[in-house]
Amino acid sequence: MTRYKKGTVVLVLFPNSDLITAKLRPALVVQSEDLNTGFNQVIVAMITSNLNREGHQSRFRINKDSDEGRAAGVLTDSIVMTDNLATVKHNEINRTIGCLYSLKTVDKALKATFGLK
Repeated sequence: MTRYKKGTVVLVLFPNSDLITAKLRPALVVQSEDLNTGFNQVIVAMITSNLNREGHQSRFRINKDSDEGRAAGVLTDSIVMTDNLATVKHNEINRTIGCLYSLKTVDKALKATFGLK
């Protein structure tokens, strides 16, 4: 069974809000690699190039030309939306495109999403 590490950026069929259609887009693995549910699935946060989505504490920006952006593999400046999560099957993941090495910003955004201190 494939294991995806938290902070990995993947290209995935991310479900739209209608839960019928999906779009191939980058997403950030936010599930702990220690969580072993026995299912071939992982929890991911949507990554969008729509910069108008910025400005909420549950979201953060990745600039494509920064060290972080290059490591993440994003093609444009992007917003990670930890308030837009999906559980996706491993076979819906097209490939790994990068990784965020610092998870501080990710954890801060997730805490805001779930109201954790």
